[in-house]
Amino acid sequence: MNKKNNQYGKLTFPVLLLLMVCFSSCVSNKNITYFKDIQSLNQAKLENAAAFTEPIIQTDDILSLNIFTLDQKTGSVLNQAATTPALGGSTNSSLSTQNTGFLVDKNGDIEIALVGKVKVAGLTTYEARELIRGKVKGVGFIDPNVQLRLANFKVSVMGEVNAPSTYTLPNEKVSILDALSLAGDLTIYGKRDNILIVRDNNGKKEFARLNLNSSEIFNSPFYYLKQNDLVYVEPNKAKASANNAGQIQTISIVTSVLSVLILAITSFR
Repeated sequence: MNKKNNQYGKLTFPVLLLLMVCFSSCVSNKNITYFKDIQSLNQAKLENAAAFTEPIIQTDDILSLNIFTLDQKTGSVLNQAATTPALGGSTNSSLSTQNTGFLVDKNGDIEIALVGKVKVAGLTTYEARELIRGKVKGVGFIDPNVQLRLANFKVSVMGEVNAPSTYTLPNEKVSILDALSLAGDLTIYGKRDNILIVRDNNGKKEFARLNLNSSEIFNSPFYYLKQNDLVYVEPNKAKASANNAGQIQTISIVTSVLSVLILAITSFR
């Protein structure tokens, strides 16, 4: 009787090991649902949702600037800008092109033909637009139309997303959800309750953790991204289990073979 129990235990060990691997690799549904605390049947309202603030122009930014005047020839001179090659390789097609615009130099200035240098660093795009409008009027143009935005507004998304990359965007109002959507959403192995945001604020690094499972994300000052923000999605425990699956499978096969050999040897005795 003891001999049979011993053989049974040797045979069932590999099966139990495989079951443990399967259960450890499962991802709970409660960990992949976004905004779980928002009731689906009742209309919810967030009283303290984060407000969008315009980005601040910094040195090395590239500004897309268009000045329209009654004299088209003069307007074309005012709009002359340098072409700056985009840095870094990426599968994102927007980075394979060149950025045409006015580079903010180390002193925070851009240089406009017929106007001269204009200090724009530290201003919002709206404030810079109004300042440039005044400068253009000052050299003799009547009611110029000035359009200005950041040409290199970019965010980087790394980690457990389907399309990690650096994304250059035409829109300055970009939320964390927009960035993750551009990156193809999180993979099944992405840790949704601990998204890391890294921000450069005047040379100092700021860090924040956001929880996609909670509606509190909409109240965070990091909900709207700034230019050059980095979004990092950590892998969860299931990813570690998946990475070890091959090794565990090999161990299981070896264990099974050894069990069969032990059973065969025991049977011939």
